[in-house]
Amino acid sequence: MANPPGSGIPSPRSPGIAPPGFRMPPSGRVGTVDLQVSELDRSLDYYQHVLGLRLLTRDGDDAALGALGDEIPLVRLHARPGTRQVPRQGRIGLYHFAILLPDRAALGRFVAHLAEIGARAGAADHLVSEALYLHDPDGLGIEVYADRPRDSWQSVEGELRMATLPLDVAAIVAAGEGAPWTGMPSGTTMGHVHLHVGDLDRASDYYHEALGLDLMVWSYTGALFLAAGGYHHHLGLNTWAGADAIPARDDEARLLAWQFLLPDAGSIAEARQSLESRGFPVNAAEDGWFSADPWGTRLHLTVDPRAT
Repeated sequence: MANPPGSGIPSPRSPGIAPPGFRMPPSGRVGTVDLQVSELDRSLDYYQHVLGLRLLTRDGDDAALGALGDEIPLVRLHARPGTRQVPRQGRIGLYHFAILLPDRAALGRFVAHLAEIGARAGAADHLVSEALYLHDPDGLGIEVYADRPRDSWQSVEGELRMATLPLDVAAIVAAGEGAPWTGMPSGTTMGHVHLHVGDLDRASDYYHEALGLDLMVWSYTGALFLAAGGYHHHLGLNTWAGADAIPARDDEARLLAWQFLLPDAGSIAEARQSLESRGFPVNAAEDGWFSADPWGTRLHLTVDPRAT
């Protein structure tokens, strides 16, 4: 990927590179993710008892789950008989979806909960956030994290600083102050989605130039991080699946679609026009529009239910 031009940096106090045309509204954010799984009961057990999500609805082989006290789904599960586990390598599509907890104390309670039930997780300090990494029963990647205060984030020459460092797990557990984990608390949202792609230049053409997300981090090896409104990232993109990676197959556990929420119909129409002007087809949905990146990962543009 070519070095981003300095002229695209919005301002010294707002790191990132703005797209050349349409720019996502600052309030844009990630909504529901739709996942294909093999066995609904097994997945529901994991998503409720390990992650702490609450079952909102179930209809046959489909279910929706959300945080406590919230009727808006974070995850929708769709069971398909014969679905195979995610291959360990070589698939374009979901790397992980990331559930954002409202504060560090909630993350501390979640860490203690995982230890109590014997669930294994990876961990990392990303400077802007502190994160745990898990896999569901079908191998789908999950991050659960809490942000550091935004005024503590740092940037260098317009690029936000992110890293992957060891996590101070003991300090995070201490932040929970020994309170019991009672499930994903009110205020939990879908913080970001991270995707395997086949090529960063083509991915940037779709997600940055056409969709209108700001580039926030571009010097991370094999990855880009993009966002709206100065967030560290609503979307991660990487080529870590390998040069021969192919899109996830129909009979594999996979990401079916993910939502990006906009404040109103006008901004959705602008996003649609921007995508179409750059040659990316957009199809009507009941409550917005569907598009797909160059590898077929589906994106659902719709109005943020909290804005209506």
